[in-house]
Amino acid sequence: MDERIQAVDVDAEIARTHREEWTMIVAGLVRRYGDLDIAEETAAEAFATAVQRWRVDGVPPKPGAWITTTAHRKAIDRLRREARRDDKQTEAFMLQDDSPAEPTGFIDDDRLRLVFTCCDPVLSVQDRIALTLRMVGGLTVAEIARAFLVPQATMGQRISRAKAKIKAAGVPFTVPEREDVVPRVAGVLAVLYLIFNEGYFASGENVDPIRRDLTEEAIRLARLVRALLPSDSDEDAEAAGLLALMLLTQARSDARLSAGGELVRLDEQDRTAWDRQPINEGIALLDERLEACGRDIRALGRYQLLAAINAVHATAPRAQDTDWAKIVALYNALERLDPSPIVRLNRAIAISEYDSPDVALAIVDQLGEDLDGHHAFHTTRAELLSLTGRSDAARGAYDRAIELAVNDAEITHLMRRRDEVTTTHHTDGITTNEGETA
Repeated sequence: MDERIQAVDVDAEIARTHREEWTMIVAGLVRRYGDLDIAEETAAEAFATAVQRWRVDGVPPKPGAWITTTAHRKAIDRLRREARRDDKQTEAFMLQDDSPAEPTGFIDDDRLRLVFTCCDPVLSVQDRIALTLRMVGGLTVAEIARAFLVPQATMGQRISRAKAKIKAAGVPFTVPEREDVVPRVAGVLAVLYLIFNEGYFASGENVDPIRRDLTEEAIRLARLVRALLPSDSDEDAEAAGLLALMLLTQARSDARLSAGGELVRLDEQDRTAWDRQPINEGIALLDERLEACGRDIRALGRYQLLAAINAVHATAPRAQDTDWAKIVALYNALERLDPSPIVRLNRAIAISEYDSPDVALAIVDQLGEDLDGHHAFHTTRAELLSLTGRSDAARGAYDRAIELAVNDAEITHLMRRRDEVTTTHHTDGITTNEGETA
């Protein structure tokens, strides 16, 4: 086989294995050794070893198993090197034992246990999110830093401190008992939502714009979390709302990219390509909750409202049939719960469709101080400026959005939209974000 082709195949297989099996590998290592640092670092070392070995020996029949075995050996070697006392040395040798591990909770799922470990209340909410994105989502420190709009070095230190705090507090690698789940579920849901969003709108250069491994894993874990919660609780209602939101969003994946790899806006998507099965499941989950609260949207939680917004899009046969009055009402309810700049930005987009771009632009311009470093702000502003005929300002806003964007498919889309402004301003809508918040 040609060496260049072999190298490309190896790189592709390593990327696939990392994308699809990182979480399971790390979670298994944490279960065995009880240490986040050892798990992450030895898994990373095993992947680095694969880069060298597979180019010589070829890709093994079971790449994930090869990585796992290599990581286990590296973990044992590390513990042996670090052993300073007889009991520590004995512990290192005992780690070669392949007997089943002790029970680690009433749900037998390593990945769910890893989520709850990373989301322990000993950490701040921001640290829980960052650590879970690294350990469960497999995102690089650079990718997480971009999501938080902080320097990479700062994020690296934050994640290191979070792991150290988990270790110092002796946080167990376990799913909490049922009575202890409820106080921690809000943080877990927030993290699962961010993992899903990263999969549905992946950051970084030369990566798949849509990472189904992350979106499908977030959906799977959301189902497991629901199984832990009392069926008549507010927490279960929000978990159901998050699951519905994920399903309704995931249903559009096949229509979200053009054949050339460009992002396709919601209003331009081929709705016959939407997957009806997750749409139907998501709407059924949402309807169940709406019936329970007498269809009073004021009783809905954040994820339920976001799911309801997506349901309006999912049930419109054509973009022009969208009930924008209902979407504005849902965003009004969401803003009362979460008056964040991102929610206000999304509400302005809905107002542009329901009322006018001028009214929406006045709202968006008030958000500049908070969202100047957020590409969605400049994208929205560019679209609104274009709709109101201010082409020069629109091109400048597009340039800023392109500078800040981290998804190749969106960058391609923004460049085309900017170039179109050169000759004429747009006369269509600006449904750029599919009713999502980040």
